[in-house]
Amino acid sequence: MFDIITFGSATGDIFMKMKEKPSQFCFNRGDKVETGDWQIFSGGGGVNTACTFALQGLKTAYCGVVGNDYFGELNQQVLKSRGVDLRFFNKTNNHQTALSVILSSGQNDRLIFAGPGACHFQTEKDIAWPKIKKTKWFYIAPLHHQACQLLKPLVDFAIENKIKVALNPSEFQIKNSQDELKQIMAGVDVLLLNLDEASLLGEEIYSWGAKLVVITKGKEGALIFDGHNFYTAGIFPIEAVERTGAGDSFGSGLVAGLLLKNDIKYAIRLAMANSASCLKEIGAANGLLRKGEVEKWPLLDIKKS
Repeated sequence: MFDIITFGSATGDIFMKMKEKPSQFCFNRGDKVETGDWQIFSGGGGVNTACTFALQGLKTAYCGVVGNDYFGELNQQVLKSRGVDLRFFNKTNNHQTALSVILSSGQNDRLIFAGPGACHFQTEKDIAWPKIKKTKWFYIAPLHHQACQLLKPLVDFAIENKIKVALNPSEFQIKNSQDELKQIMAGVDVLLLNLDEASLLGEEIYSWGAKLVVITKGKEGALIFDGHNFYTAGIFPIEAVERTGAGDSFGSGLVAGLLLKNDIKYAIRLAMANSASCLKEIGAANGLLRKGEVEKWPLLDIKKS
């Protein structure tokens, strides 16, 4: 029996440091643009969140697809090193691993070029349905392209097998599949959104049926609604190095906290600390907290109303 199985993307992330701000870039045909140092890491919501859960001591599996290439091998190594079970991890020769190139001049200024890959073409045939029902939770990270079609089958399967669901929908899903999101929301235990995503759905999202609605607001912290009460919390004051992975580390930290202690305030503290720790390093699966390390972080002022 697993504590949690994650679904979502697995990518190669290439970070390039730029001298100019990405927002000021202006390319001309034939230009050669000089960059600073560059680094390569694993990435993707399915992989990043699986790493958090495993590092928190939870029995974790990732159900996803990568290409049979360098970046697919990199994701496999990272997951294995964090203690994630790989029995549902597949490689394919039909697609290469998805790739993101992140141009950054600092913590709050970046430009991402995202190329589709194997994880975006995952289908129901790629999932060992009889075997994944042996888990307490599903964590469904943002899905893109063809993989978006997995959302309803996954939530329906979870309902049928009494599996709890945490969902962090992609902006693409929010813009193009609101009717489907509304239909499946009663089967969602934790809905995770950032402020931009929440604004696309409006305040009616609170009445769609998700048991816990979580909205991250950047430097303004987070807002959580449990169906009866609102909780608000600020962020930890840290010097961020790079913000890729902040949402994944927050969402997985919060769900891990609920799994570990079933205490909303502990979950919020773990989410904030995990996200802050992630922001202190480049690479979305780096800097994540291990089990017990949250105790080194101060208590948060969490307000309930």
